[in-house]
Amino acid sequence: MIQPFGEAALMLSVDVALATQRRLWATWHALCAREPQVEWVLGMGNLTGFFDPLAIATTQLERAIEAAWLDSNGAETEMGKRVEIPVVYGGEAGPDLAVVAEQAGLSCDEVIARHAAGEYVVYCLGFLPGFAYLGGLDPALACPRRASPRLSVPAGSVAIGGAQTAVYPLASPGGWQLIGRTDVKLFDPYRETPGLLSPGDTVVFVPRPA
Repeated sequence: MIQPFGEAALMLSVDVALATQRRLWATWHALCAREPQVEWVLGMGNLTGFFDPLAIATTQLERAIEAAWLDSNGAETEMGKRVEIPVVYGGEAGPDLAVVAEQAGLSCDEVIARHAAGEYVVYCLGFLPGFAYLGGLDPALACPRRASPRLSVPAGSVAIGGAQTAVYPLASPGGWQLIGRTDVKLFDPYRETPGLLSPGDTVVFVPRPA
């Protein structure tokens, strides 16, 4: 579904599933090439185009989105890279591990085993530079966000928020449940490519001792 998002933006919304997200990636790449004057922002199950109404008509942009979405059906999506991220789970590194375990009705060791057994796909980036929203979390580990967000979450914190997992690339406020921490830098402004992860990449978490 395509709908206005304010007076100078259109949003394409689809189901949040890996198959439809892959189509969104293809649509996103196509529109960035076809309509470079528009700022395209990829989200979880949505793609938003921010434009100047004086430079491009809303109807023209809507037709472009429709065409790109239809063309994406059956399109081959380039496979991303595989990234292994070592994680220290629990303790000071993961102060909310017991909360997730209690919510799931599992032991802390079982939560760690299930979280580390998954292969996660980067659906999109947002919230912070290099912050990757990862799909593929074991449904048993889904856990509500904290009632009171922390004022400062350490960089590298591995967390669960709802049905998703992610790594905080920078120190920031945050309300996700913290289950571990990694030393891997997900965002470094001095690297040629600052963000470690991109949409379509596969992420695997590897437990390591503290």
